[in-house]
Parts: sequence; structure tokens; C-alpha cells
Amino acid sequence: MPSSVIRFFRYAPDTRELKVTFVNGRLYVYEDVPSEVAAAFREARSKGVFFNHEIRDRYACRDITHEHAG
Repeated sequence: MPSSVIRFFRYAPDTRELKVTFVNGRLYVYEDVPSEVAAAFREARSKGVFFNHEIRDRYACRDITHEHAG
């Protein structure tokens, strides 16, 4: 189901990093995210609600928007 907040996300199980691209173009990396959380995020009916309740403010993150601009 498409999200009105999240455009795309990718999980790297080897580094436990979750990269989330928002519809406003911002790109963040959330660190040390368990694979079970990433899998539940993938399966969530509402990505925005799941993100706000289970990921945002629970994992260290950094804004890498400008690192990928080009």
C-alpha cells in the first residue's frame, strides 16, 4: 500500500541500517534496526503509522539527504 509520507525504504541486514526516503525528498538512515522490525515495516498496512510508532525516535538516525544529492 502506498504511503502519503514514505516514498521508499531499503533495509541492509548486514549493517542493520534502514534507509527511508520521505515524499518530501528527505533521506534518513536509521541505525541498528533489528531485521524483525524491518520485516514488520515491509508488511505494515500503513507505513507512516508503523514508522511513527515503531521506528521514529526509537533508533539513532542521521540525515543523509545531501550526501545523495547530485
